[in-house]
Amino acid sequence: MKPLIACLLLALASAPALAADVDVVDTTFAKVQGAHPFNVRDLVMMDRVSDPQLSPDGRYAAFGVRSTDYAANKGVTAVYVLDLGKGGQPVKVVEKGSSARWSNDGRSLYFLAAAKGVTQLWRLDLAGGNGLDLARHGAPVQVSHGVLDLGGYKLSPDGGRALLSYEVFTDCANLACTHERLAAREQDKASGTLYTKLFVRHWDTWADGRRNQLYVARFDGKGQLPAEPTLLTRGIDGDVPSKPFGDDSEFTFAPDGKSVFFDVRIAGTTEPWSTNFDVYRVPVDGSAAPTNLTADNKAWDGFPVASPDGKTLYYLAMKKPGAEADRFAIMALDLATGAKHEVDPKWDRSPGGLAISADGKTLYATADDEGQHPLFAIDTASGKVRKVVGDGTVGGYSLAADKLLLSRDDLKRPADLYLAGTDGSHLKQVTHFNAADLKNAQVGDAEFFNFKGADGANVQGYVVKPANYQPGKTYPVAFIIHGGPQGAMGNGWSYRWNPQTYAGQGFAVVTVNFHGSTGYGQAFTDSISGDWGGKPLEDLKLGWKAALDKYSFLDGDRACAMGASYGGYMTYWIAGVWNEPWKCLIDHDGVFDTRAMYYETEELWFEEMENGGTQFDHPENYEKFNPINHVKDWRVPMLVIHSAKDFRIPLTQGLSAFTALQRRGIPSEFLTFPDENHWVLKPHNSVQWHDAVNAWLKQWTAAGAR
Repeated sequence: MKPLIACLLLALASAPALAADVDVVDTTFAKVQGAHPFNVRDLVMMDRVSDPQLSPDGRYAAFGVRSTDYAANKGVTAVYVLDLGKGGQPVKVVEKGSSARWSNDGRSLYFLAAAKGVTQLWRLDLAGGNGLDLARHGAPVQVSHGVLDLGGYKLSPDGGRALLSYEVFTDCANLACTHERLAAREQDKASGTLYTKLFVRHWDTWADGRRNQLYVARFDGKGQLPAEPTLLTRGIDGDVPSKPFGDDSEFTFAPDGKSVFFDVRIAGTTEPWSTNFDVYRVPVDGSAAPTNLTADNKAWDGFPVASPDGKTLYYLAMKKPGAEADRFAIMALDLATGAKHEVDPKWDRSPGGLAISADGKTLYATADDEGQHPLFAIDTASGKVRKVVGDGTVGGYSLAADKLLLSRDDLKRPADLYLAGTDGSHLKQVTHFNAADLKNAQVGDAEFFNFKGADGANVQGYVVKPANYQPGKTYPVAFIIHGGPQGAMGNGWSYRWNPQTYAGQGFAVVTVNFHGSTGYGQAFTDSISGDWGGKPLEDLKLGWKAALDKYSFLDGDRACAMGASYGGYMTYWIAGVWNEPWKCLIDHDGVFDTRAMYYETEELWFEEMENGGTQFDHPENYEKFNPINHVKDWRVPMLVIHSAKDFRIPLTQGLSAFTALQRRGIPSEFLTFPDENHWVLKPHNSVQWHDAVNAWLKQWTAAGAR
């Protein structure tokens, strides 16, 4: 052991070197004026249009727009209304608010916003002499007065009630009890938490014993809700809506307003390895316990939508217990007899949430479909499916008065609103947010290509040209590997892995929708389970070759591979088994050790489905494609990015990979964010992330780089 004085002198001598190993970054910027290649600073400052809502008469569109307060390092969402009859510009009617919904008479908007630091429900009256007066409306009126944040809501068909979601301690008799218990915890000088079951933490949040529960309250004569609503989910050990991303698509009123439908996964001790959601019905007055309507199916049932006549309940259902990426079938439940049948058995796509036409004859849903994310219409009687709006990505949508309002984006432009007939006819863009910025920011053209992948299957990918593309020149390549793994890189705009941010830096982009991707049939999606490093890797190899053969502007000698989540797993995997083509690698929140991942993650159902069971019962499955077993073959410089609040793929996975790189003497850097989860969401962090990634790409693809 060294003498103490020697240790102190050594520490002092090494301090400057240690400080130099930590990079200090500047994420401030002045917006570029005039024509320029698209960059991350354009990206983070774009207005994000979402949540379109048609008024009952179809004349007005309400929607949310998230703008960026860069100085405050956060997004701010406002509510806009557009008069579709007169056209013109949208009017901002709420400075800070979200989840705007029309009253049943179309004369008011309800929305969520903070009051004294607590999220409440508000009403904005817009009625004017002829239609709505968007310019001279009165001030919003607070209508809920709970002591806890309101998580979500839905108005009853007659407008007399509201469903309300609050996060509460389920043994509390009222909201005030939860509020008092939280306040007492804040005063407790002991900081420990004792857990008796999983989840201990989920996504980016440590469990504290509270669950989302569903309440109902009636508006009084003045349009006010009581501070203490009526609990509808009494005795339900689960979250309504689900955590971490559930919303108001998971609960709804019956058309007559006398009952409520919701979906929930009963937690118990099996929550981390169960996907058994069920659909329940409960009387609107809470006079009886909820009744399980789908107990016969041990897989996922959810997202209920009632037919306008109240006789049929439509919902989505998977068939494989423990799966989260099985195909969702559209189911119809006869509420009088309990009989069920699948509406769309011949449609090999997995639809998202449902909406229904006023006559009950047509269901609407979006779904991935060969690189696009269209809106489809499904005939409730025959199950026949037709595409309503095709190219690009359809986000939210709303139906009213034989009109369809939807948000739509693609690889070259972010979301705006479009208006059409309910059959998709006469599609017309009605908002033009970001138009001026997009005119100045040059983006790259995109093209899809197909090739024969693993087992001779048809596989799709796409290429994005650099923003400054000139025929005859060659360009370095960013080869992006998507996450999920049951996902896809499609014709849509993104605020995380947006190909245009690389195209704007002078890179071409190549991506491949390998075996396991969505939108190509359920068998194709299922094929990745148990084969993470097999057919997907073969597709990536063949797709890379196909792209190089087809596009002469791709410089295959100056290319870097990169990905996040499963894409990060694949980046670690190819670092050991397919590193020949790459000048550098970039890994964001990837799985480095599949064995440790099983015991570190939270949603165990995913690991068990992908690997054929638990790690302790089937260790060989977890080792078959484990990147840690090939570290001795790593040689390519790698940037590792991993955030501290990522509980899906915990920080230790990234730290372990960086340790391996450093110990092997491979050029490497490690970027971590203490305040981010599986995604990087804060504006300054997003800029820092992109700056670090782009610097790494340029360093290793520059002329003369190793």
